[in-house]
Amino acid sequence: MPIRHHLGQLFMVGIPDPTLTSETRAQLQELHPGGVILFKRNYRNLDTLAALCEEVHALLPDQPPLIALDHEGGRVHRLAPPFTHFPPAAKIGLTGSATLAQQIGQAMGAELSSIGIDLDFAPVLDVHTNPANTVIGDRAFASDPQLAGIFGCAQARGLRAGGVIPCGKHFPGHGATFMDSHHDLPHDARSQEDIEKADLQPFRMAIAEEIEMLITAHVVYPALDPDFPATLSQRIITDILREQLGFRGVVITDDLEMGAIMRHGGVERAAVQALQAGADMLLVCHQLDLALRARDTCLTALDAGELAPTRIEEARQRISILKQRHAQQRRAGREMIGAAAHRQLAGAVA
Repeated sequence: MPIRHHLGQLFMVGIPDPTLTSETRAQLQELHPGGVILFKRNYRNLDTLAALCEEVHALLPDQPPLIALDHEGGRVHRLAPPFTHFPPAAKIGLTGSATLAQQIGQAMGAELSSIGIDLDFAPVLDVHTNPANTVIGDRAFASDPQLAGIFGCAQARGLRAGGVIPCGKHFPGHGATFMDSHHDLPHDARSQEDIEKADLQPFRMAIAEEIEMLITAHVVYPALDPDFPATLSQRIITDILREQLGFRGVVITDDLEMGAIMRHGGVERAAVQALQAGADMLLVCHQLDLALRARDTCLTALDAGELAPTRIEEARQRISILKQRHAQQRRAGREMIGAAAHRQLAGAVA
């Protein structure tokens, strides 16, 4: 496999339509991405979604991309009926039942896996410590770190049992910020002690249960690293997440097209910095041509010695292992989509 395709495996990208156009197909074949993320724009009905997933998987038979979705319930929900729309995490947390959280996770996983989706960007492991936080809010299970961890881990177990890979977010914690990282770069001015006591606890719990993937936050934590947001921080990704907390799974960035990155250096340079910091996978949700330019920038950095070949191979191997393990998971049947039992679970929370 050419080195540019090795680098392509480190990208997860969005596509523009509910079907693969000839242009999109050519761009994906050139990039050779390790994953594709879907949005509302990619969903027309069950048959077209199943066909899209099948075509994406078949496009790169040597390394089929993982197909991902943001599917938390509540306001983060991409798929219209007949898919079940589950309540937000905060409402699940208020039930006090981690068993219910796991059952909902399994129902979510079964519906997604049945149509060909491999990975869900859930659970939210953020702790809702700031009532004025608009980006997290009811997406968090609780304002108590222990409860957020218990419910997040339960949902992750359920998703896995349902046939999809869970991905916890947003490390090291986005729950205390005021600014929304979709628009600009937030700063979290709390002390290291406060961050470790509150925000890191759910991630510690998820890592102890060997969660497969974690997504980084586009947030600056001056007490941890005064110079870089977590997504671009070697201190946070390598020193804290890898070495201190012992995480061995795949680290993926949040979308590099968000304002927190786009307004402070741009996607191409951020892709290099994120890999240097220890991230394994780069999320570029909207513009395939931008992902291709970022891949080329990484290739230039590799040729110039800014990126170590061992760093690229380490990341590629983690993604490959994740794909191999997921290939052994069993997919549910499409009759699970919108099943009466799933609607009852949603109703039990609401």
